[in-house]
Amino acid sequence: MNLTVDKLMKCLPLPLLCTALLLGAIACQQPNPKNESASSSSAGLPGEGKAVQGVHANLPEEEFQTAIVNKALEKLGYEVEEPEIVTPAISFVALANGDVDYTAIHLERLHAKFYEKNGGAEKLVKSGVIISGLVQSYQIDKKTAKEYNITSLEQFKDPEIAKLFDSDRDGKADLAGCPVGWGCELAIEHHLDAYDLRDTVEHNQGEYNLIIADTITRYKEGESVLFYTWEPLWVGQVLKPGEDTIRLEVPYTDLPEEQGEMSEKDTTAKGKNLGFAIDRYWITANKEFADANPAAKKLFELIKIPVEDMSAASQRIKEGENSPEEIISLAEEWIGTNQETFDSWIEEAKQVNSEN
Repeated sequence: MNLTVDKLMKCLPLPLLCTALLLGAIACQQPNPKNESASSSSAGLPGEGKAVQGVHANLPEEEFQTAIVNKALEKLGYEVEEPEIVTPAISFVALANGDVDYTAIHLERLHAKFYEKNGGAEKLVKSGVIISGLVQSYQIDKKTAKEYNITSLEQFKDPEIAKLFDSDRDGKADLAGCPVGWGCELAIEHHLDAYDLRDTVEHNQGEYNLIIADTITRYKEGESVLFYTWEPLWVGQVLKPGEDTIRLEVPYTDLPEEQGEMSEKDTTAKGKNLGFAIDRYWITANKEFADANPAAKKLFELIKIPVEDMSAASQRIKEGENSPEEIISLAEEWIGTNQETFDSWIEEAKQVNSEN
């Protein structure tokens, strides 16, 4: 029914007529606050109305990295879901299938097999390097190294040397290594064959933090220890290379072919050929997500965490700031310390969205 003002004047008593006209005038003059808010909130936020989910392994350091990325995504308007926590091998399957959207924990060399096996560039986009300078090594306690003049992993082919590190008395050295499904597992297993160590070295696998905690306990009790680790990680602050431990050299560079061609230069750090590539973390996204979200893709290209900052965060995590809430707080503190840089990432990512 379409009522004109003339018809209203004829059918309504004067008091009601005045009220109706007054309310109509107010409605015409006042904007809808809810609509205005929705319009202004979506104007500069490319993630408005979209959800995003990351994935990482069960390590608080990886949770810290992911938290920084998630805080930046929130600033772009995305609804950030709780990250999935799975092994790297499974995370790449989930990424390729679109079950999750990104990871900030893609090690370029160490995870090369996982990346290629799950579609490579056809399904995944390596957006940007978030941390550079990852150093991996085999280490032993300095006391045993000095007493028996041990400097190289190759010496573990000698059964007498291997028995020095035999904690379970099976005749083989016990190497505290990597969990199943991690990239370092592939490298260690390759080394055991390449350096002819199968008969003398046992690769002990399981939850890394539990294995390394047992290693530290045995070291403090005076036992000889052999373990794999990487830097930046809190382990290096507890068992300090040069003071408590030494990094072992390898006789020559030999890594899984999926990691690509490498020379001794590519695996040399701290003055030694440590046998592992000097690696870096990428933020890698599902290709469909990256194509549909140019602002997020740009953000992934921009985010950088200095390796020294990652090391400092790892140390604080080891000292007790390791609950989910505390790790989020650490991420927020890092952002606050680097606020100007963080804000520049957000603004540059927004600009990409406005150009599309």
